[in-house]
Amino acid sequence: MPECWDGEHDIETPYGLLHVVIRGSPKGNRPAILTYHDVGLNHKLCFNTFFNFEDMQEITKHFVVCHVDAPGQQVGASQFPQGYQFPSMEQLAAMLPSVVQHFGFKYVIGIGVGAGAYVLAKFALIFPDLVEGLVLVNIDPNGKGWIDWAATKLSGLTSTLPDTVLSHLFSQEELVNNTELVQSYRQQIGNVVNQANLQLFWNMYNSRRDLDINRPGTVPNAKTLRCPVMLVVGDNAPAEDGVVECNSKLDPTTTTFLKPGKLTEAFKYFLQGMGYIAYLKDRRLSGGAVPSASMTRLARSRTASLTSASSVDGSRPQACTHSESSEGLGQVNHTMEVSC
Repeated sequence: MPECWDGEHDIETPYGLLHVVIRGSPKGNRPAILTYHDVGLNHKLCFNTFFNFEDMQEITKHFVVCHVDAPGQQVGASQFPQGYQFPSMEQLAAMLPSVVQHFGFKYVIGIGVGAGAYVLAKFALIFPDLVEGLVLVNIDPNGKGWIDWAATKLSGLTSTLPDTVLSHLFSQEELVNNTELVQSYRQQIGNVVNQANLQLFWNMYNSRRDLDINRPGTVPNAKTLRCPVMLVVGDNAPAEDGVVECNSKLDPTTTTFLKPGKLTEAFKYFLQGMGYIAYLKDRRLSGGAVPSASMTRLARSRTASLTSASSVDGSRPQACTHSESSEGLGQVNHTMEVSC
């Protein structure tokens, strides 16, 4: 991929155009880091602060970063025409191989939040050879039952769209007690993202089906994510129960479950366990804001329980034998404490 591709692109896919932003250039045979934002946000609102963190820049200098905006959610997006059919969650996942192929990536490490985490999990299930690892923040693998669906419909009739989306991004406690942050996101959701386009994405996310995964050995022909996965959830997050259930359905030998004080530090350990990032600075990370409503609550957890296994999926042997593979820190087989 030429360095001049650093910047914004519109990529043709089988289900329409995708707005993609590339940061950096490929580093040898390393995977690209591919992000997918939550509903109500876009890559800027969801990830800018996180990737501008000094500690995250220490990581990203080793990788090319590919930010994907869901259709029509990017800053300045035109409103979809009347009657436009927004892609299903499965179709959103099926758009991503076009991005990978366009830029010549061999495979990616995905970072998804909320709805974006669901899309990336679907992507990894359908196209496992393109995904080397996943960081899934506040994923809810369950489709809505009819009672939840009706409650969402009723909420849409009695609340503005930004307020309805805020109840997905924040817990009720946060909505009451963190009014300044909530108000900031209310304004950004209402002003930055095209509201008609957002409504289509919101409706599609709420009509999603259960993520078809089961822990190997629990049911015949169980499907699961084959790559290493780091599941992340904050205290009192609306998706906490969903993340716990998702964890119960994944292979425990390749899954990390985390309630972090510092997501950047956890991500370093995750990459190191896959054989990347040989050296971690021996210091606590500096304080500061984390990127989105979905990630902000993560900073409120004072400690983190991180359980990880050293083995990775056999289809990715290069992750273990990479020339910059390291020992110890990334391949953690015990519980560790990460202080804020």
